[in-house]
Amino acid sequence: MREYDGRFQRLEDNLAREANEIRSDTQKRLDALERFIKGEVDSLNSRAAAEHGERCNTTDKLGRDLAYAARNLDTKVSNLSEQTAKNLGELRELMLQQYKILGAEIKDKYNQMKAGLDHETSQIRSGMIAREALAEMLNEVALRLKNEFRISGL
Repeated sequence: MREYDGRFQRLEDNLAREANEIRSDTQKRLDALERFIKGEVDSLNSRAAAEHGERCNTTDKLGRDLAYAARNLDTKVSNLSEQTAKNLGELRELMLQQYKILGAEIKDKYNQMKAGLDHETSQIRSGMIAREALAEMLNEVALRLKNEFRISGL
């Protein structure tokens, strides 16, 4: 029995020692795994933070670029509006000048045509008077030929 007891005691001691070694080995491996995981998590966190910072910087830059582009666009639209208004004013002025020039030309042409018509009218009237005088004279000749011409007051 003592021999069995000694064997059991050695067996227990061996099992306890091996259990302690396994426990110690497992603990070392778990500690190493924990350090590795912590290192990886820290690395991922630092990469995520760097990437987040980079994206924030990029977003800020894009925001500034967009604001700058909007200001430039507003400036260009404003300049274009001013230029359009200026060109429109110049065009109106030019049209007014052309209107005045054309009005003066039309008035000159009207006056020329009126003068020409007045001249033609006076020529036609003078021609009509000459015809009336010729008709009276021919009428008088006809009456004298017929001996029917009488001078009033004789």
